[in-house]
Amino acid sequence: MPDAIMYQEDMFVVLMPGAAEEFVTPEELLERLAGLLRDRQQDLPRDLQRFGTVTEQAQHLRDTACELELAPGEAMQWYVVRLEK
Repeated sequence: MPDAIMYQEDMFVVLMPGAAEEFVTPEELLERLAGLLRDRQQDLPRDLQRFGTVTEQAQHLRDTACELELAPGEAMQWYVVRLEK
């Protein structure tokens, strides 16, 4: 059985072209991805086309990928980070 901590997501670091890195919660990343996907429903990546709602698409993308192409040669990237006290 896998270690449960492996699946805990405290925060994500988000990298956008031309912007400083930003730390966001899983919910904030989900909202950001959903906003980007709402505008791209006619041009979705193939693996997202099977989901019926934008929220499902964003959740699948957040949980299974770490990059979304915004324009040719430009991508948004995100990575899980765990913050220690």
